[in-house]
Amino acid sequence: MEKNITPAKHALSYGVTFGIILVLEFVLMYVLNIDPSENAWAGVVMNLLNYLVLPFALTYIAANKFKKEINDGFLSISETLKAGVSITVLAALIYGVFYILFDFIFPEFKEELFEKIQQVTIKQNPAMTAEQLKMSMKFVKIFMNPYIAAPFTVVMYAVIGLIHSLIVGVILKKDKPIFE
Repeated sequence: MEKNITPAKHALSYGVTFGIILVLEFVLMYVLNIDPSENAWAGVVMNLLNYLVLPFALTYIAANKFKKEINDGFLSISETLKAGVSITVLAALIYGVFYILFDFIFPEFKEELFEKIQQVTIKQNPAMTAEQLKMSMKFVKIFMNPYIAAPFTVVMYAVIGLIHSLIVGVILKKDKPIFE
C-alpha cells in the first residue's frame, strides 16, 4: 500500500508547535518586561532554546517518528532535510506574521526597543562617535522594520533547519536495501 505522507507534511504539527513557542516567548518577554540586555540569562536561555535545543529536538522527534511509524524503519538524509527545514520555516513564518501584527497593534514597542538598543550601544561603546552611532542605529532601524525582519527570520531559520537536519539525518539515517 502506497503511503502519501511526506516528511514535510508529517512535520507540520512540529513546525506549528515551534512557531507557537516562539510567539509565546516573545509575548512573555513583553508582558513580564524582561529585557535581555539587563538580564543576560534571559537572552542566553532564549538563544539556546530557539537556535539550538528546540530546532534540533523537534527535527529529531519528527524525523524519528517518520522513520518508525510511516517509513518502515528507513530514513534518508533528504527526508530529514524536508522535515527539519519545514519545521523551522513554518515556525519562522508564524513568528514573522505575529511580529507584523504585533507591530500594528503596539507600534510604541518598536520605538521603546530602539531607545533601549541605543542606550546599550552607547554604554558598551563610550568612545563611539556621533556619526558611528547614527550609522549603527540606521541599520538597527532597518532590521526592526517588520517587513524586513520577518523575511530575514524565515531565511535565518531555514539555514538553522538545514544545519540541524543534516546532523539529525546523519544520526538517524538508515537506507532501504537495494534488493529485497
